[in-house]
Amino acid sequence: MASTVNNSSFTPTPIVEIREYDLHPSQAQTYIQTTTDGSDLRKSLAPLRVFSMPETGGLLNVATHLYYFEGGFEERNDRRKKMGKNADWKAYLGKVRPCMISQKSTIFVEAPLVKEMDQVCGLSPGNAEAMLDMYTHTDGTQGVTNPDCVIEFRRYQLKLGYDTVPNFLELYGKGLPSKLNATGTDPTTSLVTLLYSEVGQLNEVIEIWRHGSTSAMERSRVAARSAEEWRNSVMMIANLSNVFTSTIHKPLSFSPLR
Repeated sequence: MASTVNNSSFTPTPIVEIREYDLHPSQAQTYIQTTTDGSDLRKSLAPLRVFSMPETGGLLNVATHLYYFEGGFEERNDRRKKMGKNADWKAYLGKVRPCMISQKSTIFVEAPLVKEMDQVCGLSPGNAEAMLDMYTHTDGTQGVTNPDCVIEFRRYQLKLGYDTVPNFLELYGKGLPSKLNATGTDPTTSLVTLLYSEVGQLNEVIEIWRHGSTSAMERSRVAARSAEEWRNSVMMIANLSNVFTSTIHKPLSFSPLR
């Protein structure tokens, strides 16, 4: 007699999709303007969290956007099917596809410490905005919107191995509190999330930080160097890593986190 699987109690794991579009330099502004004009449509069709362009630290003209799917792969697939049938979305794609050289999609999940540590915002809609509202911007105002804000992507390509990512997360979690609480850390600096890859280039981990300005980022970096526990963790994390990059992004005007 064949057995049956009861899926009624299954709870999907939320996923984060990072999509990166390499743009023709001569067409980048056309892409940005057209995408800005169509931002309300995008937000109505997909759970956008960040939309940014790199300023320095790697390839330029790479439109980078993050989506948080609470319902996991099933929600992502359902939403993409609906997007494919939407006439306005198809018209938008017809305008921007000629601007693109290539497209890349990678699926990540948030590390457990995102939910375990109160000082980490996470990408869940509403939670990040509420936490970031707690910070004062460099111009004295409060709120999540800041024209001087930068998003920092810190990416680690780890060595192959089943235990490499778990070991990284353990070391990172041990040192992180000292970094977050280091004397001199700018109050506008926040760890938005920590991600590790599930589909695509595996054993990749990404820290996403939000800073009130590039000078705020620099102050926080200097402060972190005095955090002994963090320094110890970084020394051991280096042994797990093949490549590390840091890229500074500017969020576009319609990015929910900016």
